[in-house]
Amino acid sequence: MAMAAATLTIASKNYGSWSLRGWLLCRMAGIAFKEVAVSADDARAELLLLSPSFLVPRLETGEVKVWDTLAIAEYLAETHPEAGLLPTELRARAHCRSICGEMHSGFANMRAAMPMNIKARHPGYKVFAGARPDIERICTIWRECLEEYGGPWLFGHMSMADAMFAPVAARFITYDVQLDRVCDAYCRTIARWPLMQEWTEAALKEPDDLEELDVEF
Repeated sequence: MAMAAATLTIASKNYGSWSLRGWLLCRMAGIAFKEVAVSADDARAELLLLSPSFLVPRLETGEVKVWDTLAIAEYLAETHPEAGLLPTELRARAHCRSICGEMHSGFANMRAAMPMNIKARHPGYKVFAGARPDIERICTIWRECLEEYGGPWLFGHMSMADAMFAPVAARFITYDVQLDRVCDAYCRTIARWPLMQEWTEAALKEPDDLEELDVEF
């Protein structure tokens, strides 16, 4: 299905984890789109709300407007099935949707304790106890997927699940989270992903307008 020229509205590339997910999904789908950045105040609102349903990212193409990262993922999977955002096999698709939904709605303690900050490095960071169960659950998801589908991506080949969990891998690197061999290897796979490297380069060049957010969580 051909798609009209698209616009993707995003927030900060250094801090905007939901924006990163939406951007990765659009690039994975192979669509041509123009990026529009919201103001620093709107980017701050996205972060402080810790909300996947904030209206950033927002994809607009023709008369279609899609916001909420998971809705963007499903829309792109529907309109660009050739991109493989969902696995081909029914059981694997159900599994992929389940872990994407869990990422979308859960892990609030981990997000609050470890806001995405691509520029920062915190060696020896002490993760507060409330976030530890979130980290353990994420690692369980990763290990189960990598074992079942053979890696190096969560479902063997790149899928919407990798876009959904990419900001988590970035957080684990920023905050020096100690991981087992399997989960550490997945974080490195995400870090070496050319799309992730492109986003990271842009994040590193971004002005530090939101620096105060580092100490708000």
